[in-house]
Amino acid sequence: MNLTLETDPSPTGDRIIPLLQTDALPGQLTQLAGLLNVSADALQRDFKAERSEVLPLYQPNGHKTYLLGLGKNPLAMDWLRAFRKLIHDQKARLSAQVSVDLRGVDAGVIEAVATGMLGGTYDLGLYKSDKSELPALLTDAGHVTLLVDPDQKETAEAALHRADVLANTTRQMLDFMNAPANRKTPEKLGEWAAKSGRENGYVVTVLHKDELEAQGLGALLSVSNGSDVPPVLIVMDYQPAGVENAPVVGLVGKGVTFDTGGVSIKQSNNMHLMKSDMGGAAAVLGTVDAAARLKLPVRVIGVVPATENSTDGRSTKPGDVITSYSGKTIEIIDTDAEGRVILADGLSYLLKQYQPNTLIDLATLTGSVVSTLGYHAAGMFTNNDALASQLSEAGERTGERLWRLPLWDAYKDDIQSDVADVKNFHGKPINGAIAAAKFLEFFTDEHPAWAHLDMAGTAFGDTEFGTQKNATGFGIRLLIDYLRSL
Repeated sequence: MNLTLETDPSPTGDRIIPLLQTDALPGQLTQLAGLLNVSADALQRDFKAERSEVLPLYQPNGHKTYLLGLGKNPLAMDWLRAFRKLIHDQKARLSAQVSVDLRGVDAGVIEAVATGMLGGTYDLGLYKSDKSELPALLTDAGHVTLLVDPDQKETAEAALHRADVLANTTRQMLDFMNAPANRKTPEKLGEWAAKSGRENGYVVTVLHKDELEAQGLGALLSVSNGSDVPPVLIVMDYQPAGVENAPVVGLVGKGVTFDTGGVSIKQSNNMHLMKSDMGGAAAVLGTVDAAARLKLPVRVIGVVPATENSTDGRSTKPGDVITSYSGKTIEIIDTDAEGRVILADGLSYLLKQYQPNTLIDLATLTGSVVSTLGYHAAGMFTNNDALASQLSEAGERTGERLWRLPLWDAYKDDIQSDVADVKNFHGKPINGAIAAAKFLEFFTDEHPAWAHLDMAGTAFGDTEFGTQKNATGFGIRLLIDYLRSL
């Protein structure tokens, strides 16, 4: 499916007309009734412009006009979700040629509309042997025309380019997140990063097990002990061409390709969903890829410690003490608190090797943050007010929302160990997300601009693509918006 922009108000094929629930709606519907040759009273009765409401109207020429509701005061994410759901639900019924009337709409939503339409083509059935024939709209002949006002075309073209990049990158990350462990190994993540680096002009280094041992990444290695799948550390370094003194942003993403919990094994009920425990890695891989393709004037360094957390006779055991890359020792209280352990090595490695101006880590880290914020926001931890504001504003603009939680030193007791420098789990049924953040803070060398994003409730969720929880792609649009704001 291809997307282009036009200012010509009379394209062919099916039409989509988005409408907001405002005081102007009755007049708009009356005008549309005359243009579409339908009863104004019936239109007023049958369409209220509720969020994601769809009313298809058949036209004498055989094509259809879809009225799409956006509700009241829609945010960018509301536009994205409404168009994504429309394309997903109606793709088999839409013709190969579709136009979307965005005239009179603020140019700021065009990126969300385009991203949503492209995202709506996603197919979750990655390994189904019986693939049905593609709908006409999703073939190479499929074409969507976005109708915009002439004075907004230049802005819209830039937005469309960003949408194309973000949708393409996100689709690849969704495939990774939705793939089972036997189809995605840490090595495959490294291969994808290396390929992206070659294609988009940035440097990728993948440290394999022997190099991890030589350099002393003991925390990452300890989590991998119980698996016969070797771990890797993926390092991606995008440097913008011709930009002097570019800000340096370091990103670290948790890349646990499957999490059994190790010796502290999880219950079996939903363990199959633990293929999702690489949400932070997906956000970092996707962000560096997109930043390079968009040629953002910011140096972005992504570090992904990637491993399985499995169990066998070699597994790290509760009570073991390990030595991390930083030289600091960790008492392992719970092997299911493994994400923070591998992030400790990722954070220390990035700080020692690259000294970034800003440091952000992302992880599907704790069930505690889900209990606190549900599935509508990720937890944000930082002592830097300016960074908190920048990330929060990016979250509001993209709809990938963040909510700031405390990092007070009153919580430091939760990570104190009697036998090591720090312990990885406090064993309490309270403030679990905060205790995890305090653990990570211990490995940041008091970096003045560090933020931790706990995305356990937002990386995997209920979507229109499947009957079970599946990947959302959370974090990529958030981080790209943040980077653009720099």
